[in-house]
Amino acid sequence: MKTKRNLIQICLLIAVLLPAVTSEAQPVTKISGGGFHSLFVKSDGNLWAMGDNFFGQLGDGSSLNNKDIPEPIVAGNVTAIAGGGVHSLFLKNDGSLWAMGYNQYGELGDGTYNQANHPEPIVVSNITVIAAGSLHSLFLKSDGSLWTMGNNQYGQLGDGTTNNINQPQPIVAGNVTAIAGGYGHSLFLKSDGSLWAMGNNQDGQLGDGTYNNTNLPEMIVASNVTAIAAGFAHSLFLKSDGSLWTMGLNGYGELGDGTTNNINLPEPIVASNVTAIAAGWYHSLFLKSDGSFWAMGNNQYGELGDGTTNNTNRPEPIVAGGVTAITAGYYHSLFLKSDGSLWAMGDNQNGELGDGTLNNTNRPEEIVAGTPGYNQISGQLLSGGNVGLSYMGIAGTNYELDLSFSLSPVNWVPQVTNSAGAGGVLVFTNTPNRATNNFWRIRSVP
Repeated sequence: MKTKRNLIQICLLIAVLLPAVTSEAQPVTKISGGGFHSLFVKSDGNLWAMGDNFFGQLGDGSSLNNKDIPEPIVAGNVTAIAGGGVHSLFLKNDGSLWAMGYNQYGELGDGTYNQANHPEPIVVSNITVIAAGSLHSLFLKSDGSLWTMGNNQYGQLGDGTTNNINQPQPIVAGNVTAIAGGYGHSLFLKSDGSLWAMGNNQDGQLGDGTYNNTNLPEMIVASNVTAIAAGFAHSLFLKSDGSLWTMGLNGYGELGDGTTNNINLPEPIVASNVTAIAAGWYHSLFLKSDGSFWAMGNNQYGELGDGTTNNTNRPEPIVAGGVTAITAGYYHSLFLKSDGSLWAMGDNQNGELGDGTLNNTNRPEEIVAGTPGYNQISGQLLSGGNVGLSYMGIAGTNYELDLSFSLSPVNWVPQVTNSAGAGGVLVFTNTPNRATNNFWRIRSVP
């Protein structure tokens, strides 16, 4: 079979060869880090997940089994995602809200306290924005109203009580444009650019100049706020001039002010050109307008991606450019590049990085490849047991082995890339799960 670059001849194949097809790679468009799990959406609207699944937060119908490579969860129409501590939320293009995972505090909003290991519909339409705290959830409707559910120990639901609730309840009638959930606090923006907060404030994370919790929303900044992020007990926000501001817990340097002192009022960290922010458990991430990626705070697991496990209390550059989106889990970080590739670093004890191992990494590693310059599929294979694949290619050329659990739809996941050796001999060894009827392909890659 001829391709654009070479002719591959099958020498040994313990599998059934299916007709070859041509397809373009699906870039990743959305990412979200949960506690110890990760979610992402590709350009076809398919939802993928990896990592901790003890409470069914991956939504694959199982539990107790961590997944160390991305697995497809929902085929198409997913438009937004949010990973909580041990639960997950997503939206479909019809405006419906879906949830799965831990539900002891009612964070799924289904009227029960029972966990769910598969997606269940919560609200059927008109949802536009979602956010997940550690054990609570927030969403906006198309009329700009704010709704919350779940754990309310510190008043983070903003309903004037500290009672948990297992169904969505309205908090603000309209004009809310952005939301963020931390461990025990919540933030939101209004259309006038004002920043509001509620919940736990013992470390100053609400930024109101006190250390007092509040169970009702209170205004923190009157105007010009454009983006927000909530960590365990710290908060970040951007202003319209591109400046980055922080407040709250700072024991690991997550505020980025050069100290490890907590602060209960917003303080400026970067004067301009910041375009996106994300907050992990004890670390913080941001992007600048030149596409550079910066980080500060806890680095015990390598979540800053600087090649060390040393904490830092000042922003440090991690990637020089080309980064378009960022998100943070408890102790891991994810980002996208302009080619749609997904990268990850940090804690991986539950497979949340999706690299096929349970090994932490302190450097960014590519998890899902972006749109390559050459993407001609050379073969498509149905597995039939332990697979040993031997091909004749071109010496020194890279070839990738990909896996899909289905052909309808097809969602190829890279497994391994090898280079053809002397004489063009290329060998892949893999062990598929026959029960899942896996499909395989081999293709040349740049």
